[in-house]
Amino acid sequence: MLQPIQTPITGGESVAQTDTPLAALVQFYRAFNARDLAEMAQNWENSADIAMDNPLGGIKRGWPEIKAVYDRIFNGPATVYVEFFDYTLHVHGDIFYAVGRERGRFVKDDQALELAIRTSRIFRKTDQGWRQVHHHGSIEDPVLLERYQKAVAGK
Repeated sequence: MLQPIQTPITGGESVAQTDTPLAALVQFYRAFNARDLAEMAQNWENSADIAMDNPLGGIKRGWPEIKAVYDRIFNGPATVYVEFFDYTLHVHGDIFYAVGRERGRFVKDDQALELAIRTSRIFRKTDQGWRQVHHHGSIEDPVLLERYQKAVAGK
């Protein structure tokens, strides 16, 4: 059994080899926490068969739908920071997946929420390197989920 890695990935890490699963995860969190849509586009595979499922956006399929979610996050009134920890990496040929937890903070106006999200990400190796093809995130605490959904909706 793999032991979960506790050192968080924030996106600020320096990775010597840029073609590794770890580098792909670092790139995702760097793009997310820097609110960099261009770098986020490089992290995801630009195809119709990618998918993202989260507590706010439901299921989004294809890069145009997924891009719209990140665009709203990055250009909206809230600031969201997350880091990945307590995770395992599983590499199988041209696919790898990471299963773990995100912790972070959502701030909008005078509201601040500490986030706790269960997260899995799947990447496929392409000619351009590792590209994300699936993400699933869920908030298991129903009170936090309700507060987060209301805060995002402005209620």
